[in-house]
Amino acid sequence: MKKIVMGLVVGMACMLGTAHAAMIAPDVMIQDVAQKVITIVKQDAGNKVENQKKILALVDAEVLPNFNFTHMTQLAMGRYWRQATPEQQKLLVAEFRNMLVRTYTNAFTLYRDQKIEVKPLTLDAADKDVIVNTSIIKSGGQPTSVNYRMEKMTDGWKVYDVVIEAVSMVTNYRGQFSTTIQQSGIDGLIKELGSMNAGAVKKADAK
Repeated sequence: MKKIVMGLVVGMACMLGTAHAAMIAPDVMIQDVAQKVITIVKQDAGNKVENQKKILALVDAEVLPNFNFTHMTQLAMGRYWRQATPEQQKLLVAEFRNMLVRTYTNAFTLYRDQKIEVKPLTLDAADKDVIVNTSIIKSGGQPTSVNYRMEKMTDGWKVYDVVIEAVSMVTNYRGQFSTTIQQSGIDGLIKELGSMNAGAVKKADAK
């Protein structure tokens, strides 16, 4: 699953951006921002160091604000979320967010002109929870289905799960987190995520 996520996360990221003051329909938001993000990624493709810095800023400013990390972490934790203290929950959300920053930043360097097809969404004014269906199309390959589960919040539509070829990202993480918690407890999971994130930062700085 990790390989699938890394291979397709560029397509996910390219379709997400910060909504403006007016609440934009989720499918319209995804479509409008796609080209902007792709253009930024291409601009400094020849300068690896500078590109990494701009990609990191891009991910932080344009992609991550559209995720509800608290909800995602809660779903990934499953029944263990209620067992975590408020401080543990706060740390888990922070480390989960940092993990996605690392994943997205690394994946952006793999961009190879994939095309994104966003399926039109019929949205009712009363809708609070929707699925935006998309396809990632690569030359010479079969389209890959990537669907976004999104919820309506006061500051716009937010992603709380990504389903790749019928495989839920949060469900996948739930299995991984559950295994670690059973072996090392919730603090063990926090430590493991923190170590992974710190190691990724150290590796990036050494390049």
